Amino acid sequence: MKNKIYTFEQHLKESLKDPKFRKEWEDSEFEYQLSRALIEKRLSKKISQRDLAKKANTTQAVISRIEAMNSNPSVGLLRRLATALGVKLKIGFE
Repeated sequence: MKNKIYTFEQHLKESLKDPKFRKEWEDSEFEYQLSRALIEKRLSKKISQRDLAKKANTTQAVISRIEAMNSNPSVGLLRRLATALGVKLKIGFE
């Protein structure tokens, strides 16, 4: 018997049919977007986690946790990160 190979998109589409999984997926959207935005901005500025942490008066471990979606950073910390990266912090509701 041959194993069928699924793409991530196919697996996700199937998994989203489960209401419990769908809720968890949707609830993690904010953390994902925050993590992705921080990583992209930090890398585009060619700043290491350690250097960003120093500029934002925090630790490299805090930056790592935010980027790994294992943190719930305060608005104050997000402001410091934005300032350290030379960008504006923008938060909104939909």
